[in-house]
Amino acid sequence: MKARRIRVRAMLVAFAVTAFAAVTLSPQNADASTTQAPRVPSALSAGQLGETLAAQLKGAAAGSYYDSATQQLIVNITDRAVAGLVRAAGARPRAVRFAQAELNAAKATLDSSEEIPGTTWVSDPRVNRVVVTADPTVTGAKLARLKEIAGSAGETVVVKRTTTKLTRFISGGDAIYGRDFSARCSLGFNVKRAGKPDAFLTAGHCGNPVKSWAETQGGPEFAHVPAGGSSFPGDDYAIAEYTTAVPHPSEVNLYNGGAQAITGARDAALGEAVQRSGSTTGPRLGHVSQGTVTGLNATATYKEGRVTGLIKTNVCAEPGDSGGPLFSGANALGLTSGGDGDCNGGPATTFYQPVTEPLAAYGATLG
Repeated sequence: MKARRIRVRAMLVAFAVTAFAAVTLSPQNADASTTQAPRVPSALSAGQLGETLAAQLKGAAAGSYYDSATQQLIVNITDRAVAGLVRAAGARPRAVRFAQAELNAAKATLDSSEEIPGTTWVSDPRVNRVVVTADPTVTGAKLARLKEIAGSAGETVVVKRTTTKLTRFISGGDAIYGRDFSARCSLGFNVKRAGKPDAFLTAGHCGNPVKSWAETQGGPEFAHVPAGGSSFPGDDYAIAEYTTAVPHPSEVNLYNGGAQAITGARDAALGEAVQRSGSTTGPRLGHVSQGTVTGLNATATYKEGRVTGLIKTNVCAEPGDSGGPLFSGANALGLTSGGDGDCNGGPATTFYQPVTEPLAAYGATLG
């Protein structure tokens, strides 16, 4: 059997969530100074600085985000007295209305509420709100109930509508094929585990129905999902063990004749540039898809159930791309869970299971 690199062959469990119109806020500057904060070189370093400041400022911090246009970290604050501390750390303070604790409480209320398929939400520091989106199937009593739930959190939550239906797709094609279920999914990242067979990660919505995998439709088994090797809903990840000892390099197919070596994994940073590889769009476009991280700790409610803790991006994807890898350079970030739009130039929203969670759950490593 040939060596398997991380070739993303996929079934997209896609659901429709379009980009929402921005909520307009008009906070005053944290102080009257016109001095610009020093530039932060990247979204990743900005995210690290944001975490450090959040710990130092405690309740006075209300989230942060990277402004790529100015290359600055914007830190939301609810107490103007800490503005100088933010600026001294190399970030720009921004006065907002709601504290992070209020936003966290609002999101917790939504996460623990009854499941209404066709809805997603994320705490967005750019608008200092928890933004809920509802697709066209959320109407009548369901819409009224959603507004009631959102209303219980007060003005910290805003509800938006999307014109595209949140749905689940299963596609056929050249990929990794389910031998015991009519489906194909994406191979995400190859992993190693001490004392166990080499394996690969994929989406949980793939690992739930498919326990035996083939490289070709109707072909022999080359990997199988062990007992307890899939988690969905709640999470969206699975592991499949290879049935042979053939080496499986840790790299992502870039669909341009090259590959990106994957040597480690980390959490995504809000505002950072990312790439996604997929078997539907990759062969057609001749390259991977690119975009930025637009949200963290997002929640999506599929018809099968709710998934929390997702990465949200504006990277395009299409049916057949699900389960594929989200990455930044040599770092693995996530596994494609769902999304809307296509790669024909229009707006798109996609969600990813952070890869650090299944790595920890299965005691696996990359590279």
